[in-house]
Amino acid sequence: MGAPVKKNDCLDVVFEDLTHDGNAVAKIDGYPIFVPQGLPDEIAQIKVLKTNKNYGFGKIIELTKESADRVTPPCLVYSQCGGCQLQHLSYDGQLRMKQKQVAQVMKRIGKQDVEVLPTLGMENPWNYRNKAQVPVGFVNGRLVAGFYQQRSHQIIDMNTCLIQQEENNEVIQTARAIFAKYYVEPYDETTRKGVLRHLMTRFATTTGELMLVIVTTKLNFPNKAEIIAELQKSIPELTSLVQNVNTANTNVIFGEQTVVLAGREYIMDTIHGISFAISARSFYQVNPEQTEILYAEALKLAGLTGEETVIDAYCGIGSISLCLAKEAKHVYGVEIVPQAIEDARANAKLNKMDNVTFAVGKAEEVIPDWFKQGIKADVLVVDPPRKGCDDALLQTILKMKPKRVVYVSCNPATLARDMLVLTEGGYEAKMVQPVDMFPQTTHVECVTVLQRQNC
Repeated sequence: MGAPVKKNDCLDVVFEDLTHDGNAVAKIDGYPIFVPQGLPDEIAQIKVLKTNKNYGFGKIIELTKESADRVTPPCLVYSQCGGCQLQHLSYDGQLRMKQKQVAQVMKRIGKQDVEVLPTLGMENPWNYRNKAQVPVGFVNGRLVAGFYQQRSHQIIDMNTCLIQQEENNEVIQTARAIFAKYYVEPYDETTRKGVLRHLMTRFATTTGELMLVIVTTKLNFPNKAEIIAELQKSIPELTSLVQNVNTANTNVIFGEQTVVLAGREYIMDTIHGISFAISARSFYQVNPEQTEILYAEALKLAGLTGEETVIDAYCGIGSISLCLAKEAKHVYGVEIVPQAIEDARANAKLNKMDNVTFAVGKAEEVIPDWFKQGIKADVLVVDPPRKGCDDALLQTILKMKPKRVVYVSCNPATLARDMLVLTEGGYEAKMVQPVDMFPQTTHVECVTVLQRQNC
């Protein structure tokens, strides 16, 4: 049977729910239609934009009944920019939505009878991001810097982003004006001509240090010395001015070559009382206020007494590892990115911590080798990418049998999948704690602990 609706149909619908990516769901004879910027229980007239066998897409023509949770988005380009998806939903509504979605995937994918606690949110859910990376281009003959329009590579020019820290907004605008003054040509991904690809900033909230990274297609370009001098003069608080060269025809932001143009190659920040040197390509959590909360939850669930051996899979630059090392006997961290492990070792040295060992490699390969060498974890911490843990790592966990597995996740669906493997292997989770690391977006971080039974 075909779809009960067709393209360009106008329909009166009631929105039933929200998807994980923030679209409202309406159903016609059981056939779901996904509609951006709708909210549950709202009544609307929609226009069908696209259909296929199993579902369709539409847009709101008119709202005839609004949700009590609907608010006016404060961002002037919210309807165009793809950076945020939930500014039209009150913040309390966002927190409830994220709790509900985590609970749904726990039941549907993880088959878990586990309590999902209320989402830990922010007092002020704006201006929280400590890192901005924006593409640069020409629009109507003018140099612009902003985020991509939804489902396109059209740059939406903006003077400020409401989820970025103001320091980042100011640096981006100042740098854009200087590059425009010297007529630096932005990179065009269609013609593959031009020089300036991206601008990236980092702001360290605890130290006030600032980094600007300019990503270009070649190391040298006209007026480079003048631009460097003017950037330093116009942004005197700039701690680090860095250039990255990316010659590839790719949507990956960074290339392999990175050079320091002025100042240091890193900025300093602190988490949980531990200092971190953050370079241009370091992975570092973008919401410092919520990172403190997330890590505090992870440490609480780890239940360390000072006598435990801990393994931190996917350790990055050692941010969680070093927090754990303050309360553990010894911490072993593994990460596939060599530069990240260099940073982790440097951060351990910076903080005078000698009870940590870092290794480069895949967690699913290094940790089994450690196990063969007799290194056995009392507590194992995982903070994997969105795809979740590799199955080989999960099987190693089941063989190693740590007392506790603390799982930090940026994707509730893969968390639920991996929890199912571990619970079938003898572990039990009683709760999942969502943490809102990314207000105004659909993303949610979670942390839980799985306790081995009969240990």
